[in-house]
Amino acid sequence: MLMCRIMPLMAADCSQPMLSVVVPAYNEQDNIEPLLAQLVPVLESLTPSFEITFVDDGSRDNTAARVSDAGRRDPRVRLLRFSRNFGHQAALFAGIEHAAGQAVVMMDGDLQHPPEIVRRLFDEWRGGGEVVQAVRRAPADDSLIKRTTSGAFYHVLSRLSRTKVTPGASDFRLMNRDAVCAFLQCRERCRFNRGLVQWIGFDYREVVYDAAPRHAGRSKYSLRSMLRLAGDAIFSFSAWPLRLAGLAGVVVSLAAAVYLIYVIIVAAFTKFAVPGWSSILATLLIIGGLQLIVLWILGEYVGRLYEEAKQRPIYILRGRKTADAAPCNDRRESATV
Repeated sequence: MLMCRIMPLMAADCSQPMLSVVVPAYNEQDNIEPLLAQLVPVLESLTPSFEITFVDDGSRDNTAARVSDAGRRDPRVRLLRFSRNFGHQAALFAGIEHAAGQAVVMMDGDLQHPPEIVRRLFDEWRGGGEVVQAVRRAPADDSLIKRTTSGAFYHVLSRLSRTKVTPGASDFRLMNRDAVCAFLQCRERCRFNRGLVQWIGFDYREVVYDAAPRHAGRSKYSLRSMLRLAGDAIFSFSAWPLRLAGLAGVVVSLAAAVYLIYVIIVAAFTKFAVPGWSSILATLLIIGGLQLIVLWILGEYVGRLYEEAKQRPIYILRGRKTADAAPCNDRRESATV
């Protein structure tokens, strides 16, 4: 217990591992062994006390079996299994919630997040960093269009919200125990973890790296998934869409008022007033379309309020065979939180 008192980076419980690594996995059976083969030597060179927690996000292949086999050979490898697919953001949250380490690293299981970068994250943490974010310099398999749209999205999001989200900042980072406990207090269902990590405010540092090509399989983020994540980011961190909808309503109302004045003047003082439906129909279409857009924006916010009001769990586990929730301030959560 003396070591717990004198080491500033050690928690009060010396039985806790120094470092936890959280790896969400969805149909990644061919990546489990190659990832462990690269990651374990890196962790062993950093600390003798670590754990690796894979979160099986309802995989339909042998991902869970491969992790279980690895866990039988090495007890430092643990498995959390979802009852179904809850999504990448929920899987990250579950892994972080069950991580017991004094520092927690999040990384994907496809080897696009190079394990050797964990060493640099660890060094920055030992140097005092509370949140150390790995930032991609140039994704290996992203097209120019994807890089351009991604950069534009993060720029717009940072301008619309009060939270700056670094372009190229994927879900590859290290957080210390204080930052983890603060992050776990954010329990919204429509999650954008990259924004939440910067929103909590702790000392934030960045490590730049070059993303490697995916080792096996294909990306689980389809265009639809990316658009849904972008929607969660914008509507969770900014009320500007509502303000823009109101501003658009004001602009259209002013334009309609100017047009009405023009019609009155033409009808009263000239002989050029031609009866017809073209202008009326065009005006109705513009106003009707604007109303539908405003209703859509309102619906996005109301839908998210509806999801939060139901208070359903963020994820559900098949069981607690290999991992228990890690406490924050002596608080333990149930397995279905």
